[in-house]
Amino acid sequence: MESNRELITTKHRGAFKQQALRDQVTGILFTLPALLIIFVFGIFPIGYSIYMSLFNWQVTKGPYVGGQNYLLIFGSWSNLLVLLAGLGLFVLGFFVWRKAFQSLNNGSRLAHIAGALVLILGGVIFVTGWGLMYETGNKDFLNSLIVTLYYALGTVPAEIILGLVLAYILYQDIVGKEAFRMIYFLPYITPSISTAVVFQIIFSSRETSLANQLIGFFGIDPLRWRFEPKPVLNLLGFDVSGLAGGPSLALLTIIFFGIWSFVGYNTVIFLSGLGNIPKEIYEAAEMDGGSKWDRFWHITIPMISPVTFYLTLIGFIGTFKAFNHIYVMRTPSAQNTVVTTSLLVFDRFYKANQYSVATAQAIVLFVIILGLTLAQNKLMGERVFYG
Repeated sequence: MESNRELITTKHRGAFKQQALRDQVTGILFTLPALLIIFVFGIFPIGYSIYMSLFNWQVTKGPYVGGQNYLLIFGSWSNLLVLLAGLGLFVLGFFVWRKAFQSLNNGSRLAHIAGALVLILGGVIFVTGWGLMYETGNKDFLNSLIVTLYYALGTVPAEIILGLVLAYILYQDIVGKEAFRMIYFLPYITPSISTAVVFQIIFSSRETSLANQLIGFFGIDPLRWRFEPKPVLNLLGFDVSGLAGGPSLALLTIIFFGIWSFVGYNTVIFLSGLGNIPKEIYEAAEMDGGSKWDRFWHITIPMISPVTFYLTLIGFIGTFKAFNHIYVMRTPSAQNTVVTTSLLVFDRFYKANQYSVATAQAIVLFVIILGLTLAQNKLMGERVFYG
């Protein structure tokens, strides 16, 4: 009797293992097409780019050079180590400072001061490493990172704020809101090349251009717009240079285009988020005496934080990869003040035929985008309210 039970149990275990194996094989077969697409169009190009960056590859494959193409970017490995050390201390100091700020125990003040000091020290070391890299490394590539940062900081916050404001207005009961939604979304679906050509005409350096005629109403002399390499602060009378000088006027016109293109998309996504907020919450807040501003700040903002997080994340990733409209709107007169990293990689690859240098720069850009994405996910992800 006991042996029969053991035999039945053994059979059940064997059948269970076979069923589990069949389930695993079925799952793999279902996911195999997606995995193949990810491998062919995602993982393999990245891996092959890393492979190309390790050779002196110009049109044809040359000798193996190891990390020489990366060394051209940083100037020396010690420069990169100083930069990374400063970045590491900055991140460490930030988290110590934030933990101390959130804590209420007696040692929090000391930890707060220590975190702030480490934060400052990390910033100083990071700036020192950047200066060393800029002196001995590839100035064109490092300058393109600065231009890309200007472009990202000039477009993403404005797109988020304007998109939220427009969505909140269109969410109200106003006449023709469906038509306004379509109008605001049109720039996003319109081909970027054709709209960039229109912006070329609007921001022409001629006195008769639409932009110069518009500022002429305020008594401002005509500007060169897309052809002006000087920083905007210099044009406003401030004597600043370098990183503190800010974006050039030529880059500012491209920033205008980026904002105009993506505000409509953000508006539509925010409208979807606003539609998911239960109206009962607003009604309860109104009954408790909450004003419109209180309801907006304490209900709307937290409830749409997942949407804000998503738009901010893809916004920064998109700006670091932006290419089409910048390529069309840039001019030789603007010099390198409008050359973002994606444009620089394109020029090195297709115009200079420096394949290995271009792939090395692309890999560095990929690492930067990945790092920024992880940082945003860590900093903003904890503040997202999912209900």
